[in-house]
Amino acid sequence: MLDTHVNLGEAPGRANAADKAMTLLHSALAGGSWIDDCDRLRAGSTGQLLGHRVFAPSTIGTFLRSFTFGHARQLDAVSGQALQRAWQAGAGPDAAPLTIDVDSTICEVYRTRKQGAEFGHTKVRSYHPLLAFAAGTSDLLHSRLRGGSAYTARGAAGFVAETIGRVRAAGSSGPLTLRADSGFYARTVVAACQRHGVRFSITAKLTKAVRRAIQSSPRTPGFPFRTGWRTARTWPRPATVPSARRAR
Repeated sequence: MLDTHVNLGEAPGRANAADKAMTLLHSALAGGSWIDDCDRLRAGSTGQLLGHRVFAPSTIGTFLRSFTFGHARQLDAVSGQALQRAWQAGAGPDAAPLTIDVDSTICEVYRTRKQGAEFGHTKVRSYHPLLAFAAGTSDLLHSRLRGGSAYTARGAAGFVAETIGRVRAAGSSGPLTLRADSGFYARTVVAACQRHGVRFSITAKLTKAVRRAIQSSPRTPGFPFRTGWRTARTWPRPATVPSARRAR
């Protein structure tokens, strides 16, 4: 799949892209955290066991520096095909309901010249990627690298739409539910779910309007209200806010 989808053009690291990518993948699976950890795979006859040529860290560095954003998207296609093959082999949900958990994470880095590594709300120099997992199995469904200063919801709507499309292409035909925290409480994320007929459970930010609505609600597990109380012109559809009251 890597040979089919990854084409680095005339970049210096273009040769043997599949073997170089598999070197990185197997290093990560073995617990590697740095490019230099790839050198551990060159010990003894490890290369024969892995089934591909294992490249030196310096060569891997040249390979990674050859990537542009478009080349990274080629790797997205590879991971999507890998997910499809795994699910078609019996690992997928088929027609069963599937819950997709979407979140972001902080990946700290330690050098100042790493492209995209910036300080964000955690005050740590890092990347801030988006991740989507299948609830229950923790299968990684999709990921997208972002700069460290990206706010949580940046690019989330497009990411959610891509994840839904990837899951459907892989063979999931049952009902889908998106689950996310308040960082993804955004009109565009909700709209992406609605366009694709996906249910969603997103933690609402506890604004003054939401707090007043909860305080004035009947004592029921959930109550319908129009989210336009928060942004009247951009949230036109009714939604349900789960609420709980403490007995006094």
